[in-house]
Amino acid sequence: MSAPLPDHAQTVIVGGGIVGCSVAYHLTKLGRKNVVLLERSELTSGTTWHAAGLVTQLRNSHTLMEIAKYGVDFYPQLEVETGQPTGFEQTGSITVARTEGRMDELKKITSLARVFGIEIEPITIREAGEMWPLMRTDDLVGAIHIVKDGQTLPAETTKAMAKSALDRGASIFEGVKVTAIRQHGGAVTGVSTDRGDIKCEVVVNCGGMWAREIGLMCGVAVPLHAAEHMYLVTNPMGIPKGIRPLRDPDQQIYFRSDMEGEGAVLMGGFESVAKPWGMNGIPNDFSFSLLEPDWEHFKVFWESAVYRLPAMEDAGISRYYVSGESFTPDNRYILGEAPELKNFFVAAGLNSTGIAAGAGTGRAIAEWIVEGRPTMDLTEVDIRRFQGFQNGAGYLYDRTVETVGTLYGMHWPHVQYETARDVRRSPIHDRLAARRACFGAVAGWERPDWYAPEGVEPRYEYSFGRQNWFAYSAEEHRAVRETVGLFDQTSFSKFLLQGRDAEAVLQWTCANDVGVPAGRVVYTTMLNGNGGIEADLTVTRLAEDSYMVVTGAAGERRVFHWIKQNISDGAQAFLTNVTSAYAVLGVMGPKSRDLLSAISGADLSNDAFPFLSSFEIEVGHAVVRATRITYVGELGWELYVPAEFATHVYDLLVKKGLEHGMHHAGVHAMESLRIEKGYRAWGLDLTDQDTPVEAGLRFAVAFDKAAEFQGKNALQVQIERGVKKRLAVFTMEDSGPLLLGDEPIYRDGKLAGRTTSGAYGHTVGRSVALGYIENEGGVDGAYIRSGSYEIEIRTERFAATASLRPPYDPISERVRL
Repeated sequence: MSAPLPDHAQTVIVGGGIVGCSVAYHLTKLGRKNVVLLERSELTSGTTWHAAGLVTQLRNSHTLMEIAKYGVDFYPQLEVETGQPTGFEQTGSITVARTEGRMDELKKITSLARVFGIEIEPITIREAGEMWPLMRTDDLVGAIHIVKDGQTLPAETTKAMAKSALDRGASIFEGVKVTAIRQHGGAVTGVSTDRGDIKCEVVVNCGGMWAREIGLMCGVAVPLHAAEHMYLVTNPMGIPKGIRPLRDPDQQIYFRSDMEGEGAVLMGGFESVAKPWGMNGIPNDFSFSLLEPDWEHFKVFWESAVYRLPAMEDAGISRYYVSGESFTPDNRYILGEAPELKNFFVAAGLNSTGIAAGAGTGRAIAEWIVEGRPTMDLTEVDIRRFQGFQNGAGYLYDRTVETVGTLYGMHWPHVQYETARDVRRSPIHDRLAARRACFGAVAGWERPDWYAPEGVEPRYEYSFGRQNWFAYSAEEHRAVRETVGLFDQTSFSKFLLQGRDAEAVLQWTCANDVGVPAGRVVYTTMLNGNGGIEADLTVTRLAEDSYMVVTGAAGERRVFHWIKQNISDGAQAFLTNVTSAYAVLGVMGPKSRDLLSAISGADLSNDAFPFLSSFEIEVGHAVVRATRITYVGELGWELYVPAEFATHVYDLLVKKGLEHGMHHAGVHAMESLRIEKGYRAWGLDLTDQDTPVEAGLRFAVAFDKAAEFQGKNALQVQIERGVKKRLAVFTMEDSGPLLLGDEPIYRDGKLAGRTTSGAYGHTVGRSVALGYIENEGGVDGAYIRSGSYEIEIRTERFAATASLRPPYDPISERVRL
């Protein structure tokens, strides 16, 4: 406590909870010595000390599951390694389902878990009752058992990691408050504290509930908000030692044995309407602190608990805790290097799963810092997925009311948040709403997912089967294939790169050759040094010194930051985000030329306007940029319309569209269209852990272009050695099963990979998926063709065929009509 702070450190970690100590542990494990951890009060004094201590692998995505699995493998050996007691017990856990929908979710999770070798199995209701003799089971429809789950003592586990980090040379200072993040030239240079300054190369923000405040010190958005979280401990009630933790997510509650009291139960929950807290900031003296109990708010959990465990009512309550936890807008972690400030990393927002995820998130950030890039797919938890407005206090308050409950809520396919909506809207939003669009949100953008016919409410009815919009989206799909469909693609991220050195910057960052004449469009990827795909996008040359870069809505901050950081000092290249300046209307289908010709005098013939070309044309009284490209596998154009002209152009399209059989089409139709055409989606089929060689995108890599490009050497080495995984297209043999993505793939009866995205292909009449086949001995076309395949959907396997070509228009004749 009294030792002076060092003048310099290689890495400064801010926050001494389980995540901060995990980062210190893993950094020193990787050989970093000059690591300093600063804690404003005492280790674990924020939220870690009062955590429930559940260590479970029950997650609904491959990234979260991989992070959680590491913790289950890590914690058993921590006490042995450090000699510090942690209280970890590998008891296993059970989760029960009251509804068929919940059981479908648990079966999907069970199938995904098998990809990672997690021991998980559906069990009978009788078996669940035998594992928890005090549990009421007459209303259950099923359950699952995760064999290696467990529970631990959070404070002791954290201190064990801290001890190990200290033993390997780290320094830990308690009672030190960081007051500023020092920076110069867009990069971290150190921290200021109430006990002096420390120069450093890297800062890691592990501030938990304080992480947003720490980010604001240096202009970094860390969107999270505290909420009250409550649990209680009963008087002793005869619970056997080592009994498995129990989750009843349909009632939003969990139980575990109280590790500090003989035979008592600890019970907590995640309410659907939560209580945000700390709107005026977390108090400076909030250390090992509790909040005022609100029994009226908590009693719904108590009523659910005594229903599930009737003996609790007679046992009564021994202790009742209310404190704060932080939650993010999408209930995913916040990990990675901040786009606003180089070498400022964030590991926060663990949404009340910090004990289970602490070990894995600490390892992920430590490896990112040491290796210079992520070592696993962190797309869904990457800090760059958020937009600036999502760090606003009002937005976070409104969303936190809902996100707490989604932890145990139903993770339906395509499920949408209901709070903090209508934030970003295209200029034609109201017109689409009048046509009964059902909107979904991505990066805050309201986008039509599907359109309801007259007399049908445009509202989701969720299930793991064919949801209520299935038939309506099928009509939209068929219209694009047979006549013409109109898509609102305004949410596309759009950037201008201008200046004398614009071409040189893009030639380095893009794998394909962008040294094309003005008016040409290039599909390309941007790669990291390992050849991993950081982004996929189109680059349109507007003039000798000007390009437009277009990518998906979710990649807006990530791609902008990636290009910006690759503009060398002194280069004459200026990047501008023009996303909000243009609406984008996609006119797609075999009659798209006829429709556009009816509202424009431009020559749209193949000779004058070939595929992958882009020109300004007149549409009505507006001048728009028309780009002949497609994400649905049909003849079509994307119209980039200045925002103020958007309604004018839209109205013309609708008026003339009646004569050409035009249908409005939504995101679900676009997904089914692109998947049966084999088009990839970044963040699903393409990540920074996949290369263009593995993803089947060698056609978009210009090895022979004069300019060098980032990742080229890594790709050449990979081609020489051969790939160990390859993206293929899978078509179900039966028309019934519905693929969604994240399903296990079996080749000749053995687990061989997982699907990355899936949808029902309405043209081919069955589900289609993209997915990677993996084999240590190598994967090529012959290997893929020689296998017999099954895909596991909610624990049941179905036959599928695999190919490197899509089932629809495999030689791409349609796009060149």
